Amino acid sequence: MSSIKIILTGATGMVGEGVLLECLENPNISEVLSVSRKPSGKTHAKLKEYLVPDFFGIDLNDENLKGYDACFFCAGISSVGMNEQDYTKITYDTTLHFAKVLLNLNPEMVFNYVSGAHTDKTESGKLMWARVKGKTENDLKKLGFKDAYNFRPGFMKPVDGQVNVKWFFKPVIWLFPILLPSKSLTLHEVGKAMINAVQKGYSTSILEIQDIKNLAK
Repeated sequence: MSSIKIILTGATGMVGEGVLLECLENPNISEVLSVSRKPSGKTHAKLKEYLVPDFFGIDLNDENLKGYDACFFCAGISSVGMNEQDYTKITYDTTLHFAKVLLNLNPEMVFNYVSGAHTDKTESGKLMWARVKGKTENDLKKLGFKDAYNFRPGFMKPVDGQVNVKWFFKPVIWLFPILLPSKSLTLHEVGKAMINAVQKGYSTSILEIQDIKNLAK
């Protein structure tokens, strides 16, 4: 596959914005459709935007989402201050609904999901967010995509030009790759690994930090 068309969610968040910027600069990407509740604020010849007020309102036969090779699902929220029911609705239900829509329209699609380090694939641990993420990973794999990869990054350093970075994060960004290199990635690496997962595949469906680094090369 020499040129790929992708759907991306989360473009207004740090992870999604970083992956989007990598995709726009990558010669192997011919088109990016950003699906979001609000505009990304970016303009580029490769970029299209599809604004949806509610992901649950997207129809299974929505023609706007047809004809794509991959989805980079980078949308997500923190579980801080949330109960399990509400977090599950946003993290699990929204993701699975969107994935089912895309699979219906693009049966040969690759689905890349941004999960998190220490996600609980047993779905039975003490950490609420890790259980919910684990269930999301497991059920995405069962849907029947051509391939479904779960990316579990740790600390992610933004790429140049990003604006969606929390103010309290900026002063310490440079420290992490130096102090914790084994637990740190750049969003350039995450984006590149996602693209390579579509074009080359990978030996496991769960990609920990070192797997992401390896696939980004």
